[in-house]
Amino acid sequence: MERGLFWLPLLILFFWLAWSGKNEYQKLENYKVWAENFDKSKYDIYAVLGKKEDIITWGKPTAKGIINESYFSLGDVQQINILVKNIVTSFEDLPDEGEGSLEFLTKKKESIIVPFTQIQLVKQWYEYLIDTPYFTL
Repeated sequence: MERGLFWLPLLILFFWLAWSGKNEYQKLENYKVWAENFDKSKYDIYAVLGKKEDIITWGKPTAKGIINESYFSLGDVQQINILVKNIVTSFEDLPDEGEGSLEFLTKKKESIIVPFTQIQLVKQWYEYLIDTPYFTL
């Protein structure tokens, strides 16, 4: 009986890990289908982001598909900021590791924040979006 009580938590842990892996795999498969429609896209556990011409589309990945999908035009964006811990940070002062976000400020004074798990991805997307012909400061 003691052995059964000892192995029960390990068995539960095994099933939880298997379920988590299947769930994450399903998210990635749904993202792959979703990303086919874009010129450039990114996936991480916080958000998916895609760009097709001047339209940015983003949402939250789930095992059932992308939810809370929103989109906006780069032509409507007045400014792009990089946020680290919800504080606007200059490109030169970014840390090498950690989480960050891109903040899009529209001409209608709306703030759209897209989270990233890696600051390196934030840097890459910031440089990419600043250099697109659709975005002008």
